[in-house]
Amino acid sequence: MEFNKNVLYMNSENEVERIIGFIRNNVVERKKEGLVIGLSGGIDSALVSALCVRALGKEKVFGLVLPEKESNPVSRDYAEIHAKALGIRYEVNEITRELEAFGAYEKRDSIIMDLYPEYLPDKHRIKITLPGNILEKDGLNFFSLTIDDGKKVLFFERLKKHQINGIFAATDLKQRTRMMHLYYNAERMNRLVCGTTNRPETLQGYFVKCGDGGVDMEPIAHLYKTQVYQLSRHLGIPPEIIDRQPSPDTFNSQVGDEEFFFRMPYDKVDMFLYAWEHGIDMEEICNVMDLSKSQVERVLRDLTSKFRSTKHLRELPPSLLACR
Repeated sequence: MEFNKNVLYMNSENEVERIIGFIRNNVVERKKEGLVIGLSGGIDSALVSALCVRALGKEKVFGLVLPEKESNPVSRDYAEIHAKALGIRYEVNEITRELEAFGAYEKRDSIIMDLYPEYLPDKHRIKITLPGNILEKDGLNFFSLTIDDGKKVLFFERLKKHQINGIFAATDLKQRTRMMHLYYNAERMNRLVCGTTNRPETLQGYFVKCGDGGVDMEPIAHLYKTQVYQLSRHLGIPPEIIDRQPSPDTFNSQVGDEEFFFRMPYDKVDMFLYAWEHGIDMEEICNVMDLSKSQVERVLRDLTSKFRSTKHLRELPPSLLACR
C-alpha cells in the first residue's frame, strides 16, 4: 500500500454523497422522523449538522446548544451562527444548574484545593495537560494541573492517578449531562441522536462513554481530522469555525486537543494513525514524514498504548449472551 503525504486526500463530493446516504438509510431503516445533534461550536459538529441537513432536509434536524459556566462563550456564539445559517430549529439549554446540583464543580474543586489551598474557583483558571509535543521529547502520559489568574501561572504540578481520576470523573459529567438532554429530545420527537466523533478520537478513546460516545449513529467516525477539514471547506462551513483551535472546552482556561490529549498536531496524528492501522513499514514512515526512527517508535508506542487502554470504550459491555 502506497504511503505518501496525500494519502488522506479524497474526492469530497463522492464522500459527501456516501455519508448522506449512510445518514438517510439509518433514519429510514430505524423508522425515525429525523435527528437530534449537539452543536458545540466546533468543526466536527458543524460538519455533521451540515451533512445531516443535506441528507434529510433542515426540518428533520434539531440542534441543541448546551453550554455551562466554564464553556468558552465563543462556543455558543459559533453554534448559534451555524444553526441559523443551516436554517435548522435549535435550542440553547444551560446545564450549569444540573452540574451544580450533582456537585460536579465542588467534587473537582475539592481535589484542586487539596493541592493548592489558595485556589479560588471564581477568580482562578485551570487546565489539564499532558507533556509537550511527543515528536520533540519522549515522556509518559502523566497529566498535570495548571492554575493561573489570567496573568501568570500560580501553580503547576503533575497529578497522581487518584487525583486525575477524580477530576475526570467530575468533568465527564458535563458530557453525560448533555447526552441526557439529547436523548430526552430525541425520544420525545421520535428521532435518533447523531454523534460527531471522528476517527482519531474513536481509535484513541478521546470521548466519554455514555457521554459524547453514547449516540445512535456516527457519520464521521471513519474520517481523519484532516478529512473533516477537507469536507468542511467543501461544504462551506464558516471560516471562523474551521480556523478555531480544536478543544475539549471542558475547563475555564483554554486548552487545545494537542495539549490535552494527542501531544502533536492533527496532521501528524492522522498520518501516524493511518500508518499504524495499515502496517506501514518503519523506514517508509520515516522517509515520508521526515522523522527519525526514535521519533516514529515513540509515537507508535503512544498510539498503541492509548488504543489498548481505551478498548472497553469501543465495545459493548461483556455479557453471558456471547457465550450462548
